[in-house]
Amino acid sequence: MTIADKITFSRLVMAPLFFIVYLLQVFFPRWDAAGAFWTIPVLWLLFIVSEITDLVDGKVARGRNEVTDFGKLFDPFADVLVRITYFLCFVVDGILPVLLFLLVLYREFGIQFLRTLMMKQGIAMGARWGGKIKAFTYMLSGGVALIASTVRRLGMDESLFSIFKYIAVGIFAVSVIISVVSFFDYVSVYRKAGKN
Repeated sequence: MTIADKITFSRLVMAPLFFIVYLLQVFFPRWDAAGAFWTIPVLWLLFIVSEITDLVDGKVARGRNEVTDFGKLFDPFADVLVRITYFLCFVVDGILPVLLFLLVLYREFGIQFLRTLMMKQGIAMGARWGGKIKAFTYMLSGGVALIASTVRRLGMDESLFSIFKYIAVGIFAVSVIISVVSFFDYVSVYRKAGKN
C-alpha cells in the first residue's frame, strides 16, 4: 500500500469507532449521563479527521505520483463506508430520515456495481465532478447533523436542536438529489465505455 492508501485505510478504522462511540449514548441513555460528554469531542475529532483524510489522500497520491487503479477504487469505497456509517448513526438517533438514507444506500451500491463492471473491462473509474459535489454535500449534511446531535447531548434547548435537525435534513435531501443525478452520469460513462 502506498502512503495515500494508508491514509485512506485510516478511514476504515475511524468509521466503526464513530459508530461505537455515537451509539453508546443512543442505546444507553442513562449510562453515566454526565460522563458521556466525552463522546462529543471524540465524535467531532473522528468526523473532522475522516473528512480531512478524504482531502489529503488524493493530494498525496498525485504529489508523490502514486495514483493507482487500486487507489481509485479504494478511496471512494472508504468514503462511502465512513459516510454511510455516520448517516446510519443519525438515522438511528432520529435526526435524518430513513427514506433518504435508503436512497443514498441504493445509489452507493449501484455505483460500486458499476465500478466492478468497468473493472471487468479494464477501466478503473475514479471520482467524477458530480461525485465530488455529492461528497461535499454529504460532508456538510453530516456536519450539521452532528451539530444537532451535539446540541441534544449537551442538553440544550430542544428548539435549537430542531433548527439544526431541519437544516441537516434539507442539506441531506439536496445531497440525495445530487447523488442520484451523479449516478446517471456514472451510468453514461459506463455506457460510453461499453461502446468504445
